[in-house]
Amino acid sequence: MSNSDSAAQVQSVDRAISVLELLAQGEAGITEIAGELGVHKSTVSRLVSVLESRGLVEQLGERGKYAIGFGVVRLAGAATGRMDLTKLGQPVCQTLADSFGETVNIAVHDAGVAINITQARGSAAVSAVNWIGQRTPLHATSSGKVLLAYLPADERKRLASLPLDSYTEHTVVEASQLLAELEEVAEQGYAACFEELELGLHAVAVPVRGHRGEVVAAMSASGPSYRLSRERVRQIVPTMSTAAADLSSQLGYFAG
Repeated sequence: MSNSDSAAQVQSVDRAISVLELLAQGEAGITEIAGELGVHKSTVSRLVSVLESRGLVEQLGERGKYAIGFGVVRLAGAATGRMDLTKLGQPVCQTLADSFGETVNIAVHDAGVAINITQARGSAAVSAVNWIGQRTPLHATSSGKVLLAYLPADERKRLASLPLDSYTEHTVVEASQLLAELEEVAEQGYAACFEELELGLHAVAVPVRGHRGEVVAAMSASGPSYRLSRERVRQIVPTMSTAAADLSSQLGYFAG
């Protein structure tokens, strides 16, 4: 693709967003939109046609004005769900952090990585690292393994088959080994990582479910290996699972 073609595509995207922003203020016709954007009516017609095909705008009556479509509501709902997860998850994380004395996070899957959206630090937490917004590898973190374990099988295998970076001597980098571990995660309902991302760091995570029962996030507790031992990890899993179930119910999920 030439630079001119790329620039034209970026301009089209920018104009399409401008159309949505304009219609967010109220209904408008092709001529009115063209006037506001300073472009030809044929350009607006093409843009509106594509947006209409995706349900982002809709025509009000035959050859009438256009308005924001319900497809925008669907996109907004996805963002709202993530914001609800952040808001509702914060006090849950803080309660666990206060109980364990460790750092507790909630992470979501985004484009092949885990992104931390909520964090709470306990009184014994030794690290002042702010993980919110941090992108962490799926295969080398407890949250990431939970998020991977509950993906559709084809997507799980695809991601596990990608080149896996090694962060420590304990990082799992073989696809077959990772997939076998993910099966165990799904069976036991939690994932643990022992010095796989950083030497001296242990972590354990459990799934958080949305209203349809799908896993929408992972809630993890992490701490130094000398305190968050393998035995202690097993001890705190039930408490974390109960907290995750409570958060899931707040998101509309009720186990049958």
